[in-house]
Amino acid sequence: PTLTQDGVSGALADPFLSVFDSKGKVLWNNNNWKDSQQAEIEATGLEPTNDLESAIVQALEPGKYTAILSGRNSTSGIGLVEVYDLSPSFPLRAQLTNVSTRGFVGTGQAVMIGGFIAGGGSNSIQVLVRGLGPSLTQHGVSGALANPILSLFDSNGNVLRNNNNWKDSQQAGIQATGLAPPNDFESAILQDLGPGNYTAILSGRNNTTGIGLVEIYRL
Repeated sequence: PTLTQDGVSGALADPFLSVFDSKGKVLWNNNNWKDSQQAEIEATGLEPTNDLESAIVQALEPGKYTAILSGRNSTSGIGLVEVYDLSPSFPLRAQLTNVSTRGFVGTGQAVMIGGFIAGGGSNSIQVLVRGLGPSLTQHGVSGALANPILSLFDSNGNVLRNNNNWKDSQQAGIQATGLAPPNDFESAILQDLGPGNYTAILSGRNNTTGIGLVEIYRL
């Protein structure tokens, strides 16, 4: 609901959030964030501004996890999933190294947006951002985005780099990461980033639409 304050039309009215482990087991669910963990969530200073929105705070062991955002009672709309590392200044057994989001890539306000914050004090980090579509059909996804286009922006809205087909530029560097997209029509950007806020936007070439996947890897 708070997305409407930012001028987003068609926002998801009542989000429902679930977190799964790598075996597909549901670890936690939340409908309205005050239903449970209210004190813990408020203590982070990151509580949602609308009571109908969802939040989960947990300590995680090293591994792969999936957060799924859906609409209560099968409703639909534009939603936002956020993941915050709450202990970046302390020695950790695990560190957030990869965030990926799969969903419908539309046009206009309905493009897929992957925002992230690069920390690390004054040190820069290297990231690989991927925009996938065609290869999703190998995993049984119908209606995949046929030709993704990826753009990376800084916090001032400046375009740092664009990419249509990943082999168009940076081919050697992307292949060296071992994370090259499996389809030539998919997109990838390799970039050194200083501390700050960044946004990856995934859209379809020539305003095409479909199911896409945006991934951000810290290398």
